[in-house]
Amino acid sequence: MRRLITTAAVATAAALALTSCGTTEPAADAAAPKKQDKAITLTDASGTEVKLDGPAEKVVGTEWHEVELLVSLGVDPVGVADVKGYKTWDQAVPLKNEPKDIGTRGEPSMDTVAALAPDLIVASTDLPPAAVKQLREIAPVIEVRSANASDPLGQMTKNLDLIAEATGTTERAGEIKKDFDNALKEGAKALADAGLDGAAFAFADGYAISRQVSLRPYTSGSLIGAVNERLGLRNAWTVDGDKDYGLGTTDVEGLTELPADVRFAYIGNDGDKSSTPFTGALAKDKVWTSLPFVKKDHVHRLPDGIWMFGGPVSMERYVDALVGELTK
Repeated sequence: MRRLITTAAVATAAALALTSCGTTEPAADAAAPKKQDKAITLTDASGTEVKLDGPAEKVVGTEWHEVELLVSLGVDPVGVADVKGYKTWDQAVPLKNEPKDIGTRGEPSMDTVAALAPDLIVASTDLPPAAVKQLREIAPVIEVRSANASDPLGQMTKNLDLIAEATGTTERAGEIKKDFDNALKEGAKALADAGLDGAAFAFADGYAISRQVSLRPYTSGSLIGAVNERLGLRNAWTVDGDKDYGLGTTDVEGLTELPADVRFAYIGNDGDKSSTPFTGALAKDKVWTSLPFVKKDHVHRLPDGIWMFGGPVSMERYVDALVGELTK
């Protein structure tokens, strides 16, 4: 596992960057008036005031939610945490460049980030404070709260607007929000026309590790749960979700609590075999196969690559896939 480098090493990298800036001072002075005109001051999710010389162009993202928002806005990040994982799980908003892999989402490599010399780092508030402190010694950092179960859609929009402001892409953000709203309206109408307004619905994902299956119900506090309710569906889960992502925990026996008429959907990934228990470990499980909604074939696997914790573009693709499945 990668480890964070020491503060001293980061300070050295920062000092080198400052020295480099000094060697180009004449050119920078010539451009200074224009930069000042474009200076940006904003407040991030941690309450920290962040000042930028202008719209950021050379950006690093430490979490996939933020990376998706950057790419959606037309900003190709120079550094991304776990590039392979992003390409596996977020095909709705594919990377358009070949960013440097900066390590894991929970533990980015500080020396790799420093070597990229970014003019902005977009970090999740899920990162440990010590890691964020080290990142702030490398470049300006805006912290983004990736999820908020009390207002999942509002948080997603707030994040999009914050990153758009930092990167000078507010016009594109407006287009993304408009497209998503239209998808919700059209999806809700299609489901209502199919007689599914108010239908019981449950979305989950699951993992099978060492033959132990664990399932995660997406409650009303999850991003997908909120989208489902905007589509007119009724969330059938009665378990509690966590305060950020709105995710509950259960096992196959917990599925017996769902109503008999529920429609059940999930997203797995063939690139991660542990994430497909419904067609793997549970395929011949007597509890699973005896569930009324399984017998009625009301189980829907949605396409791989729709990131369940992404942004408006992933959610727009989710709406299209779900409505297509439920109305076919």
